[in-house]
Amino acid sequence: MISKKINVSFEFFPPKNEESITSLWTNIKRLEPLEPKFISVTYGAGGSTRDYTHTLVKEIKKNTSLVPAAHLTCIGTSKNEIEAIAEDYWISGIKHIVALRGDKRDEGEKEFSDFTYATDLIKVLKKKFDFEITVSAYPEMHPDSSSMSQEYDVLKKKIDLGASKAITQFFFDVNCYFDFIDGALKRGINIPIIPGILPVTNCKRTLDFASKMNCKMPKSLIDMFDGLDSDPETRKLVATTIVYDQCRKLIEGNVRDFHFYTLNRADLSFAICHILGIRTLGKN
Repeated sequence: MISKKINVSFEFFPPKNEESITSLWTNIKRLEPLEPKFISVTYGAGGSTRDYTHTLVKEIKKNTSLVPAAHLTCIGTSKNEIEAIAEDYWISGIKHIVALRGDKRDEGEKEFSDFTYATDLIKVLKKKFDFEITVSAYPEMHPDSSSMSQEYDVLKKKIDLGASKAITQFFFDVNCYFDFIDGALKRGINIPIIPGILPVTNCKRTLDFASKMNCKMPKSLIDMFDGLDSDPETRKLVATTIVYDQCRKLIEGNVRDFHFYTLNRADLSFAICHILGIRTLGKN
């Protein structure tokens, strides 16, 4: 068991139907006793999913002991809409925003927007209220970036505008994370950059998404899931082993904060936290 103090946070996405809502709350309650630093809720692509993000964040604030952080994207959104959402959050006691650009629209699809980049969103949020702003970081470079230098420049600009910490895109090679941190420090970037950890339960789906996000998935990891398509229980055991090894290596490099992409399932994240020495009711 790793005895050094470890801090965790968890990410959930808003459910799309009644059955998913029940399951989501079960999983949130499962992780609540681990006393995470915060729990973030992603922002849907539009319509009712976005509306439920707002509702869910406020319900977490009201009905749990957790500190919620609301994801907010700005592509395809007006300044007035963002300001109204920000005011609603602030009045509701939601003071932590994960500020993101959001996915670009399909080529040829026109949609009005007052925003082009996440930096535009940060400017508006910080002018409106003194939110705690968390932003994204990409150890293996965002697909839209032309170089790592550009990646660092964008992150530095986000910090200059008021971001106080960053969460990375998921990665599997810990050396990519450490190299990214070294590069950030050399450029005077000193905010906490929390590694985003993704427990892999569906290798094919993860591989597809990783490819889109410029994230390398080592062949050795892919091979571990070979032949397990119809064996979910063994996949869980393999996934837990992989993530524990990843976290152990990061801890050996003095990382103490982890952000888990739960995919709305608490079991793997809870098991990994237990192995790392994080106990319920604050007993580490």
